[in-house]
Amino acid sequence: EMHIAEIFLCVCFYLGGCVKTEEEEAASSEEDSSSFRGSGVCKWFNVRMGFGFLSMTHREGICLDSPVDVFVHQSKLHMEGFRSLKEGEAVEFTFKRSSKGLESLWVTGPGGAPCVGSEKKPKGTQKRRSKGDRCFNCGGPNHHAKECQLPPQPKKCHFCQSITHVVANCPIKAQQLSPGSQGKSTASTTGEEEDMSHTPFPPDSSD
Repeated sequence: EMHIAEIFLCVCFYLGGCVKTEEEEAASSEEDSSSFRGSGVCKWFNVRMGFGFLSMTHREGICLDSPVDVFVHQSKLHMEGFRSLKEGEAVEFTFKRSSKGLESLWVTGPGGAPCVGSEKKPKGTQKRRSKGDRCFNCGGPNHHAKECQLPPQPKKCHFCQSITHVVANCPIKAQQLSPGSQGKSTASTTGEEEDMSHTPFPPDSSD
């Protein structure tokens, strides 16, 4: 998990950086057009937000005394499909120095190979599973009322088709969902009078 300070640093960088003096801006603008090569590993990457930081250990092939942070955005990653980085993943990249700091321009795996990426995926990218939605207009499956081909229908219970109540108040559905029924006939599994009232039987006088 990222610390609050790291998130603030990343957001500050992504939204325009912190305020700098005119001298600092003039000095950094001179280097904006220059790009450099670096290599290292992914320090951290927020899969949901699509950005993070690289930890540069080599610059132009020369080993650095201490790692340097380089900002990375998912749009700069060389890979197919959903773009992300895995923490600790080895990377090679080109970068520039801007008014916001060091910013990556193109990121690949070792030798120019595609990035590996994180196993994590944001929840929004997962395909929503169908829950068997039914149309509120006709009660049919696999479509919604706005897609229904039928004209507006009278309100009725989509479970038993009765026009006296809606499905939320359906007594037949409530019986089938009651504990112990398990989808079986409620008349045969329970001795409740309410169950018997739906299946009238002639009085047994033979005994």
